Amino acid sequence: MCGIVGYAGRNRAAEELFEGLKKLEYRGYDSAGISTADRGEIFTVKRSGMVEGLAPLLKGLPGTVGIGHTRWATHGAANDANAHPHVCGAFSVVHNGIIENYAELREELTAAGHVFSSQTDSEVIAHLLDYYYDGDLADALRLTCARLKGCWAIAALCTHFDGFAVARRASPVILGEGEGYFAASDIYALIGRAHSYCVLEEGDIALVTHRGFTIYDCHLNPVSRQFEPLKGEKGEDGTGDCPHYMLKEIRQNARTMRATCRKFLSSVDRAALHSRLQNADKIVMVGCGTAYNAALAGVRLLGGAYDCPVSAHIASEARYDPPRVTDRSVCIAVSQSGETADTLKAAAICREAGAYLIAMTNVGYSAITRMAHKVLPVCAGPEVCVAATKSYIGQLTCFHLMSVALSPDKRAEWLLSAADDVAKIASCGEYAQVIARMCIDSRAVFFLGRGADVDVAVEGSLKLKEVSYIFSDGYPAGELKHGTLALVDESVLSVVLITDDGLAEKCKNAVEQILSRSGKVAVVTTLRQTYDELKDRVHAAWLLPPAPAHLSHFLTATALQLVAYHAAVLSGRNPDKPRNLAKSVTVE
Repeated sequence: MCGIVGYAGRNRAAEELFEGLKKLEYRGYDSAGISTADRGEIFTVKRSGMVEGLAPLLKGLPGTVGIGHTRWATHGAANDANAHPHVCGAFSVVHNGIIENYAELREELTAAGHVFSSQTDSEVIAHLLDYYYDGDLADALRLTCARLKGCWAIAALCTHFDGFAVARRASPVILGEGEGYFAASDIYALIGRAHSYCVLEEGDIALVTHRGFTIYDCHLNPVSRQFEPLKGEKGEDGTGDCPHYMLKEIRQNARTMRATCRKFLSSVDRAALHSRLQNADKIVMVGCGTAYNAALAGVRLLGGAYDCPVSAHIASEARYDPPRVTDRSVCIAVSQSGETADTLKAAAICREAGAYLIAMTNVGYSAITRMAHKVLPVCAGPEVCVAATKSYIGQLTCFHLMSVALSPDKRAEWLLSAADDVAKIASCGEYAQVIARMCIDSRAVFFLGRGADVDVAVEGSLKLKEVSYIFSDGYPAGELKHGTLALVDESVLSVVLITDDGLAEKCKNAVEQILSRSGKVAVVTTLRQTYDELKDRVHAAWLLPPAPAHLSHFLTATALQLVAYHAAVLSGRNPDKPRNLAKSVTVE
C-alpha cells in the first residue's frame, strides 16, 4: 500500500518523481505529494485526490533531488493535511506502512515542544528525525527507526544533505540506477528509467545522491547489495490499445498461462517438489483475497493428487488461529506481490512451527521469496489494476502443474491448449456486456456453482464487488434452499456456472428454483447440451468453448473478470482504481 519514489540526479526531480508516482498510483490514490530540495531549502506540494492533481503545481518545485508519495489512508482522513510528505524542521518524510506506537511517540514529542499538523502515524517520523539530527543523517535515521514499532519504508530529505535517505522494515524499498539514482516501493516505477536495481535487506539504510548509493545495515556498518539488470518487457508500460489496465491484463491471461508453464517446466525441480508433497502429513495454504480464492482451487487440485489432508486458510485469521503443522507439513503462501503483510505473518508462523514453506508469487524479489524454502513462479508480469486478474490465472496454472506427479508435461499441453480458448474469450466482450448490464440493473448478484465452479463463483463475486460496488456473493448452488433463496426475487440476478457434466443436472435444479421465484438467471457454461436446454428459459446464456471440467475454471474465471470489468465501465466506475482499495496490502 502507498507508493514511494525518490530521485537524485541531474534532471528536474519534480518531473521524475511525478512520472514515478503515476506508475505507483495503484498502490494508493487518496492523496499525493512531492518534496524537492534545492540550495538548502525544501519545497513541498501535496493534495488529496489522484496524482494527476499535482501536475499544475510542479512548476514551483526546483531542484534535482526529491521524494514523492501516493497514499492509501490508514491513520487520518484522505485530505491535504494528512497527505505526504510531512515536514518538520530540516526534514521532509514519506512513509509506507504503519507505526504502531505512534500515539505514545507523538505524546512524547508534543511534551518536548513539537507541534503536529496531521492525524497520521507517519508524521512522527519527521519529528523524530528533527529531534535526533546532529549533523549525521544516517545516524538520525538509525536512531529514529530504533524507536519505531511496526513496518515501514521511509524516504527522507534533509536541508543539510545533497540527496535523500531511505530505510526499510517489513516493507520493500528498491534502488535503481539509470539516468540518475532512484528509490521506489515497487520495481514497476523503475521500468524504463533504470537499467539495474537492488532490493534493500531488512533494516537497511541507504543514502542516495547524484553520485550513487551508500548502503548500511541497521547498525550503520557499510554493506554491499547485489544489483541486477532491470529488463522491462515491451508493452508492459501503459494500457496499450485498451482503455484500462484491467482489460489489458485480462487479455494477458493466456500469455500468463503460457509463460508460467514455460518457467515452471524449466526452473522447478519437479521430482523434488513431488517428493516433498507426497511425503507431507498435511498441506496448508494461506492467502488473502484473490490469492485465497486461488488456494481454494488449489485444495481441490492438490487434494486429488496427494493422500494427505489439504486445506486453505485466510491469512489474516490464520495468524491468530494457525493451522497445526509439523516438520513434515508443507505450507504454500500465495501472494501476488509477495509483500502481503497478513500472508507473510501467517507463513512465518507455519515456518517457525517446522513446516516447509513454498512461496507462490508474481514478484521474484519480494519478502515472501526470501522467507521461503522454495519459490514457484507466477509469470504474470506487472499487474497494475488493483483487482487481480492475470495473477489469479497464473496461480491456478501453478496449482495445476503441482497437482501432477513426476511429469506435468501432459498437463502443460492441456494448459497451453486451454490458453488458446482463454485468449478467445478475453477478446470478446459481447456476452460479458449483456450479463454486466443485468448486474447493474440488479440490487444483488449471486454467483453459483457446484464442485470446482464454486471456487470460481467466489472469485467472480469478489471481482464484481471490487470494481463495480454492486453487492454480490458466491457460494455452492446447493445452498440456495438453505437460506439465501429468501433473498431471490425479480430484482436479484443469479449467475450460474455449469462446466461439469456430472453436476449439470444438480445445477439445473438451482436454476429452476430461482426461476420459480421470479429471479433472474444468467448461465455461463462450457456444455453445449446444457446451453441448448437453458438458453430460451433463462435471461442470458453464454456458451464458452468446450473444456474438460478440471480446466474449465480458466475459461469461466476469464469470463467473469470481463463481466466485472464491463459492469464497472457501464456504471461509470474506474475499474483500475476502485474506491477504498489499493494493491499490495503491506499493512495489517
